[in-house]
Amino acid sequence: MKNYIRIKNKIMNRGHKVPLLIIKPKEQKEKSTAVLWMHGGGYIVGSKGMVYMSRVFPFVKKYNTVVISPGYRLAWRHPYPAAIEDCYAALLYVKEHAGELGIRDDQIMVGGESAGGGLCAALCMKARDRKEVNVAFQMPLYPMLDNFDTPSSIDNHGKIWNTKLNHFGWKKYLRKNFDQNVSPYASPARQTDYTNLPPAYTFVASGEPFYSETLTYINNLKKAGIEAEVDVFQGNVHAFDIANPVSKNSKEAIKKFEEHFKYAKDNYFAKQD
Repeated sequence: MKNYIRIKNKIMNRGHKVPLLIIKPKEQKEKSTAVLWMHGGGYIVGSKGMVYMSRVFPFVKKYNTVVISPGYRLAWRHPYPAAIEDCYAALLYVKEHAGELGIRDDQIMVGGESAGGGLCAALCMKARDRKEVNVAFQMPLYPMLDNFDTPSSIDNHGKIWNTKLNHFGWKKYLRKNFDQNVSPYASPARQTDYTNLPPAYTFVASGEPFYSETLTYINNLKKAGIEAEVDVFQGNVHAFDIANPVSKNSKEAIKKFEEHFKYAKDNYFAKQD
């Protein structure tokens, strides 16, 4: 028997319909924490339904969480800025419909895995700069942040994702600008100002392409005085927690993620202006 309610909705973003998958506790006894969760897929594949495999899905029941997964446009047909604009529209929707969703508007969190983690970071930057919505916490898991090669992505032959696929994904997303100094909303690693971003937690495998950019992102947040932490697990499998959730590393990563989510739920709030 399902212990959650699934709601399908659509919002408009500049004439484009953005589908949303909203998952709520079946017995929502109090205002919930909200998590806007972006799916992975290298900006080129994936769907909002991947949220069922995500780290936050179990929290719907366990921690009275409402999870919102946007079906953002993919780069095969819609390059940057389509995806981030769709996700930003979804973020505004969450704030503006807090009462209807039964959520705390001072505890809107964002997260995602891989490309979704990159969108998570970009979304936090966009929200900070536009000052239309405040994000309480960010969870960019092994995020796809850097359109330039890094020490871990330049010659990577790891499982699931590697250098060849990484170049392909960025070329589709950024097209002719894939190797240019683009906006941080397109490639968050191009950011130079990390102040006033939300506190963060993530984890990553030591041998995967996004290892270096993940650590750099967390270090840049720390240098700016933001509470941020990363756990590193040995291996070269990208999205290892999804690929093999029963492995020792995955179980430990899932445990760590839950601990940090619980801490964030108790300690991080961002009042809306």
